[in-house]
Amino acid sequence: MPVDFSGTWNLISNGNFEGYMVALGIDFATRKIAKMLKPQKVIKQDGDSFYIHTTSTFRDYLLQFKIGEEFEEDNKGLDNRKCKSLVTWENDKLVCVQTGEKKNRGWTHWLEGDDLHLELRCENQVCKQVFKRA
Repeated sequence: MPVDFSGTWNLISNGNFEGYMVALGIDFATRKIAKMLKPQKVIKQDGDSFYIHTTSTFRDYLLQFKIGEEFEEDNKGLDNRKCKSLVTWENDKLVCVQTGEKKNRGWTHWLEGDDLHLELRCENQVCKQVFKRA
């Protein structure tokens, strides 16, 4: 039985977010604003179907997907690129590979106790975020 990621999660740490945003080509002003935000994630999981809503005072982002089914992701409000995304289970981790303009793009989610970890990858940059269950 896979891990249940359902819950409300608040950001508590955000390592190398600047480097990740630079790799995505996000402009200077947006990066400065984004670095100050403390987003919250609400995750609803029903088996292999996921609904992830990330909210902040600046932007909201909604992601819905089913494990093992490729989908077109519109990153409007992030870097405004479209990509093909595929999320799979690797043991108890959710691993997303995103195919598009940027190389080596994707993310991995996993749980450690009451912490939700998110590793964001783009080109040669890795951002490591930790969220605490609300």
